[in-house]
Amino acid sequence: MRSEPASASFRPEAPLAAMADWLADPVVPAEFPEARLRLRNDRWAGTVGLAAFPDEEWLNHFARFKPLPGSLPQPLALRYHGHQFRVYNPEIGDGRGFLFAQLRDGAGRLLDLGTKGSGRTPYSRTADGRLTLQGAVREWLATERLEALGVDTSKTFSIIETGEALERHDEPSPTRAAVLTRLSHGHIRIGTFQRLLALEEEAHMHQLVGYCLNHFPGPPPPADAPGRDQPAVQLLHQVVERLADLAASYMVAGFVHGVLNTDNMNISGESFDYGPWRFLPQWEPGFTAAYFDHAGLYAFGRQPEAIHWNCGQLAVALRLIADAPPLIAALDRFAPLYWIHLGRRWCWRLGLQSRGAEADTALAAACAAQMRDSGEAPDSFFWRHRFGEAAQGAVKEAMSGYVRQHQVTDAADFDPPALPYEEVQRLWNAIANGDDWHPLHDHVARTRRMGALLGEPPAPAGHLPPCDAVDQPAER
Repeated sequence: MRSEPASASFRPEAPLAAMADWLADPVVPAEFPEARLRLRNDRWAGTVGLAAFPDEEWLNHFARFKPLPGSLPQPLALRYHGHQFRVYNPEIGDGRGFLFAQLRDGAGRLLDLGTKGSGRTPYSRTADGRLTLQGAVREWLATERLEALGVDTSKTFSIIETGEALERHDEPSPTRAAVLTRLSHGHIRIGTFQRLLALEEEAHMHQLVGYCLNHFPGPPPPADAPGRDQPAVQLLHQVVERLADLAASYMVAGFVHGVLNTDNMNISGESFDYGPWRFLPQWEPGFTAAYFDHAGLYAFGRQPEAIHWNCGQLAVALRLIADAPPLIAALDRFAPLYWIHLGRRWCWRLGLQSRGAEADTALAAACAAQMRDSGEAPDSFFWRHRFGEAAQGAVKEAMSGYVRQHQVTDAADFDPPALPYEEVQRLWNAIANGDDWHPLHDHVARTRRMGALLGEPPAPAGHLPPCDAVDQPAER
């Protein structure tokens, strides 16, 4: 999903309901003692026809989860399995969230509204199904910055503080609670397919592949791709391209997701399910975000490898309905596609027009080497070197022959915000200690300004193009 697409009328749908009896479980939302509106993202609500809701109606739908008319009649907790740090786990699913509604945007794309912290489900196990307010604030910060840096990401749509006090081992407790709603292209995961393989549900696998091809359309496989007429092969080609682009966008953004398990990989190619994320303080391939990632499996520099491995698990699952050779051929496209997307996104962040994969990759390598040797933070490096300015040595040589992107605006007087761990904590502490939300809102506004100055980023790979951008009112 792209920044600030055109406003739309409300167009509810519920195509996933046709698969609900084998893909999900109906659930009852939690009842919260309070409903205090902290974020209503009117910029994105306008894209699906919901910006005109008065606040009380917003609370009815996104705190009390009264169904949206014409969409799902009851929330659905989705079923899936997954490799968690490469250990297969069949006992997972939506444990503190659910699919709340489906609807179309101004370009006709099917979108989901999903929740986090909305109560217990059949997959909660011993957890309480809740979300801390700090966790909600962190997700808002992550999605805003990733959007500004050109990453295809879910959007934080609503945050409502619920008045509960939660006990958590990883932050001072009791701590405040919230329920979050995200807007995204979908919630079908690689782990969704893994579950169908484990249960040998061949007919449902065919049905799910058809659903994804219909609602997340993308370009056909290459003309010489074996098995290109088979739906499962078509889907894998699309997912490989989308996730290769996602991996590249993480690297250019200096972002570490932290938990790239197969149940956290969206078939739409969209980044979501944010937990212990970090942005790089300096260019360090071994930097990890999750304190429990002792082996560095999901370290910054290993993210492309991890996402490629996850694509391999989707290929394994699709073997239930397709032969191996065409699936392997699709999987083999990941590496060359990754380097193409890395180059075009790297050039975009520098404000330069791409010169092709070979030149772009050489430019990225020279920049990475200089960041690694100098210790300069990626955010500072990219901003200083926009349009080739301040380049020296090998970076200057690699930039020779590049020209500016015509749509990029010079903003020498703008100081772009960074988001290291310390800044996240500063913003949260203002809320935790004095209920002061002004620093957070100021940071978000500056982040959006940075995104506007960077210009329209490369279109996400392998699905429909965005609708036209227009200005939308800021959220309340």
